[in-house]
Amino acid sequence: MNNGDTIAHLGRPRRIWAVSACQGAAERLDRIHLTIARHFTAGDRLLYFGNCLGGTDSAAIIDRLLAFRTYLLSAPGMMPTDFIYLRGVQEEIWSRLLLIQFAPNPQEVLRWMLDRGGAATLEAYGGSAKYGLAATREGAMAMTRWTNELRDAIRRHPGHDKYMSVLQRAALTDDVGSGSLLFVHAGVEPARPLEKQGDAFWWGAGGFARLTTPFERFTRIFRGSDPSGRGLELDGYGVTLDGRNGNGGALIAAAIMPDGHIADLIEA
Repeated sequence: MNNGDTIAHLGRPRRIWAVSACQGAAERLDRIHLTIARHFTAGDRLLYFGNCLGGTDSAAIIDRLLAFRTYLLSAPGMMPTDFIYLRGVQEEIWSRLLLIQFAPNPQEVLRWMLDRGGAATLEAYGGSAKYGLAATREGAMAMTRWTNELRDAIRRHPGHDKYMSVLQRAALTDDVGSGSLLFVHAGVEPARPLEKQGDAFWWGAGGFARLTTPFERFTRIFRGSDPSGRGLELDGYGVTLDGRNGNGGALIAAAIMPDGHIADLIEA
């Protein structure tokens, strides 16, 4: 796994298999993995767009990501750097929930997080929203004990703490002459340079909708989550690989060529 909450460099891959936000869809993810396994070869990359947390099966989904990585790495020519995991809104919420004792208004902030997916992730790791809210009323020491218990719960799932520590903000390919590709969770702010995007990768969906002209050197930009729920948008400069999973739609994965062409689309 790549280290650091930064931007992953994919080099010049043969193909990029990109999996949309799989929040709450462990069984659908199994079907996506079965299809990718039949076609994944040396030189390919596998990228997940984030929001793997946020459902009551969050821990089961991370188990599947780690098991599939191990399976693919057993084949000749595969490299650990072939696998990229982006930080999504749900991963950002979870990381901040684990630091709730430092929030200026912890009870208000925790309620906001719980209402937006944090409660489901908490349940997946055996945590209690009731105890968390009680801790925010008792003070910093109680909140610290609660978050330490959550960290211990994560560590009881082999590999999960490592997974949480290597999430990337975005990913890009090398320039192949005409430009390169950019992969983000949900958004990008066209007025900011890439290195100044900050949390726009998670909360900048409005900026993504304004991408009518190329951003920096990128020939196409892909995202795996659209908070507005409009669904797939495969034409144009900004591509949305969100099949409205969890809202009556499908979990989506795509095989993307280095020039940005979508060679294959998988729905589950």
